Formats: sequence, structure tokens, C-alpha cells
Amino acid sequence: MRAVLIDALQKQYEADIAASDAMIKLLLENPAGVSEHLNHQKELDGLLHKISVAEEKLQVLKDYEIPEGE
Repeated sequence: MRAVLIDALQKQYEADIAASDAMIKLLLENPAGVSEHLNHQKELDGLLHKISVAEEKLQVLKDYEIPEGE
């Protein structure tokens, strides 16, 4: 069960990174395809924040040694 939970967290963080990356590319390559009322700079900043948080969590997950008995 331990490995399943760790694997699920890893996949969740990777999915967060992939989704944010796709949105960043959409905003930068096709800004007309998104709402003209959107604050692009604020949106990009939020997406970059999501990526940085997910990458940090992935690294912590990889570095964190979880004892078998817990």
C-alpha cells in the first residue's frame, strides 16, 4: 500500500506540472485563444507557481526516506 500511495502522489505532481505546462504554452503561443479579459501576466505567474510547487514536492518525495514500518 505504501508504494501505491507514493506512486499516486508522484503521478499527481507530474500531472500538475504537465497541465500547467500545457496552459503556459497555450497562453504564450495563442493568446487570442483565451479570454481577452484574462490577466496574462498574473495567470502565467500562477501557473509557474503551480509548477514550482509540484517540482519541489516531487523532489521532497524522492528525497524523503519513509521507513517500511510506517
